[in-house]
Amino acid sequence: MSMALDERVRSAVAALLYATGESQADLATALGVSQAQVSRRQSGAAAWSLADCDVVAAHYGIDVLDLLAGPTQATESLLPQRRRITARARRAALQDGAS
Repeated sequence: MSMALDERVRSAVAALLYATGESQADLATALGVSQAQVSRRQSGAAAWSLADCDVVAAHYGIDVLDLLAGPTQATESLLPQRRRITARARRAALQDGAS
C-alpha cells in the first residue's frame, strides 16, 4: 500500500532534515515561519501547502517532484555538499587519506 501524498511530503521533509543535519528551526527560517509551524506541519496538525513544497525543494536544491515522490527520491536528489558528514563517513575519509 502506498503512502498518501501528505504522508510522503512529511516523510521526505523528515528525511531531508536528517540527511542534511538541519533542524526544524533551520527549515522554518528558510520558509519564513516559526519552528512551531514546521512542527505542526510535520506532525500532520497542519498541511504542507504547494507553495511550502516549492520553498522546501528550492532550499534543499531538489526538484519539487522529487520532494513529492517521497523520502527516498528526495534524499537521493540531494547534492553531496548538502549532506551532513556523519562520524562514520568522517572516519572512512580519514582512513582513505591515510592509505
